Amino acid sequence: MQALRTAATGMAAQQLNVEVISNNIANMNTVGFKRQRAEFQDLLYQTLERAGSQSSDQGTVVPTGLQVGAGVKAGSIYRITEQGAMTQTGNKLDVAIQGRGYLQVLMPTGELAYTRAGNLSLNDQGQLVTADGYQIQPAIVIPPDAIDVSISKSGQIQIMQAGQTAPSVAGTLELATFVNEGGLEAIGDNLYLESGSSGAPTLSVPGVDGTGVLLQGYTEASNVDAVAEVTALIVAQRAYEMNSKVITSADQMLSTANQVKS
Repeated sequence: MQALRTAATGMAAQQLNVEVISNNIANMNTVGFKRQRAEFQDLLYQTLERAGSQSSDQGTVVPTGLQVGAGVKAGSIYRITEQGAMTQTGNKLDVAIQGRGYLQVLMPTGELAYTRAGNLSLNDQGQLVTADGYQIQPAIVIPPDAIDVSISKSGQIQIMQAGQTAPSVAGTLELATFVNEGGLEAIGDNLYLESGSSGAPTLSVPGVDGTGVLLQGYTEASNVDAVAEVTALIVAQRAYEMNSKVITSADQMLSTANQVKS
């Protein structure tokens, strides 16, 4: 009975849906996290009678035909890149991106990664780094005698050093934008890699060419909506239960057919 296999694909699809939703809920407090959404597609159809085929010698045609679906499959897991809320931290090295763009991060392998997580710190050499110690690009070095750090909306970092009356510029942060942000490859640790789907990065100063601006002393919160995710979880659970009910019903129908005696 085809219904058994069809319902099984529905249960597998809803299981994937629940896994995506659970990952969103688990990352509700992850800085810069972007929620994901599972999207599905119907499978191939078995055509029992093709629409438009002739049904008589007089030239009448079948208006709709007979097609039976084979179930559902996962089409994609799409990342929703809408803005998260701004959270004040009090740390002068933290920056939140308000608008489009990603900070560039130099990986230990020499590869560039990209992040929206602006909870930054200084390492033992005074370099501006992520929570994992990966260096921000372009490289920014804060001297040990700096008594104050100021980051403008356009990414310029100014420092005030002991004994000086005017601030000096330590460097400027750049943002990378992509044609298709949803196509970036997530590798964990709040980092993304360029992919063939995302397109090549375009670098610019914050606030220029449609890129976002930086807010010092803030971080961007996750864009996960707890109420929406719990609602979606309930819907996925009910869909899973209904598909399991189809399997139970199909099994009962097969059992009834097996009990028929000639």
